[in-house]
Amino acid sequence: MRELSEWDWRGSLGVADLGATPRDLLARLGGPSLIRVAGRDPGRLRAVATLLHGNEPSGLVALHRWLAGDPEPAVDVLLFVGAVETALAPPGFAHRFLAGAIDFNRCWLPPHPGVEGERARQVLERLRARPPECLVDLHNNTGRTPSYGVSPRLGRPERNLVGLFTGRVIHMPLGLGTLCEATAGDWPTVTVECGRSGDPQADAVAFAGLTRLTSLERLELEAPPPPLEVIVDAVRVCVRPGVALEFGDGPGLSPGLTISHEIERHNFQPLPAGSCIGWVEPDCGWPLEALAADARDHSSDLFAIHEGRLETKVAMVPTMMTTSRAAALADCLFYAGQPAPDDGPASP
Repeated sequence: MRELSEWDWRGSLGVADLGATPRDLLARLGGPSLIRVAGRDPGRLRAVATLLHGNEPSGLVALHRWLAGDPEPAVDVLLFVGAVETALAPPGFAHRFLAGAIDFNRCWLPPHPGVEGERARQVLERLRARPPECLVDLHNNTGRTPSYGVSPRLGRPERNLVGLFTGRVIHMPLGLGTLCEATAGDWPTVTVECGRSGDPQADAVAFAGLTRLTSLERLELEAPPPPLEVIVDAVRVCVRPGVALEFGDGPGLSPGLTISHEIERHNFQPLPAGSCIGWVEPDCGWPLEALAADARDHSSDLFAIHEGRLETKVAMVPTMMTTSRAAALADCLFYAGQPAPDDGPASP
């Protein structure tokens, strides 16, 4: 991975450098890059990160379109484009991270492992030298799911930030080493999952939110937030190491775990206790882990195996469900949470 590059809009980088496509812009940047865009009020700064995963391009698509308009934002804007080389690797926008590398959104907390962790440390150093009013990190999902926000804190500032992009948010204090977790104590920070990679609607969500974020003279982060669908108590449901996984419409992999290929339709939908989400073959053993904020495995509290059927033991609202085997094994099957009370979780 190349050294972190820094570009000044209308200085070292301009409209002529963007090229016709987002991929052209990546070729110009060459590696992970910070882009500084001067605003009408140079005394304030807002930050946006995108492409921490090379197969999640909506934030980059939005950034390319926004810069092509030669913007003059309300305040200075600092843009971070992360996994440039990963996104450029053939066939393009195909890899979350490259073989032998570390997930670029899992290395933002000390000790900042690997080359990616060193780049993350450099970005944090730049941000903390001139703290922004807020930071938004733009992502995509691999599964069919609506747009939503994610934050380890869920006070008024975080809800207001999410509300610029979408009407749903998950409270997720899981300690995964994400950029959002690393900066949540410094300034309001949220992740926005814009929708499925490659979906024009996801690109539109990213662009509309980016435009609102950068054009508003005042964000009014402490104002009463807009109504949001809030999911709390998120638990990360993963396949246990060594368990074979496939997706299908019935038992099939022996010994192993088959997850229903229709699982994605449950994203952000209440899933009652006793719902079948898959099948476990004899001799497979217990197939899941479900890690919560306390770092304990709660899978046996949430799921049961009955006559080979993998069933929910409690009602839950699943999110980020995917039928991509690669994504499920590299990250997780889904997150399981609960709808928040009307007043939502209190968070400092």
